[in-house]
Amino acid sequence: MTPEQWVRNYAHAWETRNTYEIVSLFTPDASYYSYVFDEPHVGHNAIQLYWETAAGQQREIKVRMAKPIVSSDGEEGTNRAAVEWWTTMVDPEKGPVSVTGVMLVKFTVEGLCWELWEYWELQDGMREPPEGWGGID
Repeated sequence: MTPEQWVRNYAHAWETRNTYEIVSLFTPDASYYSYVFDEPHVGHNAIQLYWETAAGQQREIKVRMAKPIVSSDGEEGTNRAAVEWWTTMVDPEKGPVSVTGVMLVKFTVEGLCWELWEYWELQDGMREPPEGWGGID
């Protein structure tokens, strides 16, 4: 799986709140840093639990992902990617919100993620990306 395919699958899984599809994108021992100052979610069970908790209650989710910026990690067939994303949704506690951020993803030769770091910001209201934002639908 290429980084571009991985990003499309990740966006689809988020929009459909499909935690099994999310988990299938990661190695069994992957580390997922949803908050940079917290401990990562490690392994399929922890990533699935995080996604069930975080995305499981979200509604009207629209995810836009920019084309990933990909570089070789130096090992045969492995890649790293930076991906900008923009999401609007209805959060069960906050109501309509916009969340925008960047993911830094490290991939295995097979194209699965073994490490992901997210940096994001949440704002009230469903806001469209500004003109010139690099999202692709």
